[in-house]
Amino acid sequence: VGSLETPGGGMSDPDVDVIRHLSLHIAPGETVAVVGSSGSGKSTLSTLVPRLYDVTQGAVCIDGTDVRDLTGNSLRASIGVVTQDPHLFHESIEQNLLYARPDATHEEMVQACRAARIHDTIAQLPDGYATVVGERGYRLSGGEKQRVAIARMLLKNPAIIILDEATSHLDNENESLVQEALDAALHGRTALVIAHRLSTIRDADRIVVLDSGLISEQGTHDELMALDGMYASQVRAGESFDVATPNV
Repeated sequence: VGSLETPGGGMSDPDVDVIRHLSLHIAPGETVAVVGSSGSGKSTLSTLVPRLYDVTQGAVCIDGTDVRDLTGNSLRASIGVVTQDPHLFHESIEQNLLYARPDATHEEMVQACRAARIHDTIAQLPDGYATVVGERGYRLSGGEKQRVAIARMLLKNPAIIILDEATSHLDNENESLVQEALDAALHGRTALVIAHRLSTIRDADRIVVLDSGLISEQGTHDELMALDGMYASQVRAGESFDVATPNV
């Protein structure tokens, strides 16, 4: 279980500072949900940990070590990412899972898929785990793709999990199944969750509200509702946290 910290980190381009002097510490085993309107910097924050981009000021640290000082292999081994559109290769379900850990046994794959609530679906397919999913997994539904991606992450067993809008494009039935899988995945792990659906957010250990690249509020769901600020206003309005309005 790793800790994650962005002490005064910032990312900028020549025209716009996307994140400005943001300081955030995530303790080992803590789940932190980050919410905010479109353009607030929440998805940018998720790209800084795996070094898809580097900060121009400050640092992003895992267990006190700047990610820029870690080897690529070490950094990749520490982090598991599930996005709103996970990539699956035109290969079997088994092979897609093994990309996370090539030495995994079939029993370990099944265990990960059970935890991700996808094993029963796979078992009902004519070819089971040998089923070829098609380019980008087009033969699977959106919810099935997400659960395979979660199983792949569980098989990898990373210290830090990043979820970037992992349930944003799902209907209610699929969202419920994926949310169950995510609950299993997050248990005991350090997690950064980028989301706009209340069902994904409210049970986080801490919720961070971003506004124009800065932290405007943070606390538990109940604490933020009592604060009666941006978060509470959006929840009471029943709106998505991704809606860009002057009040978000």
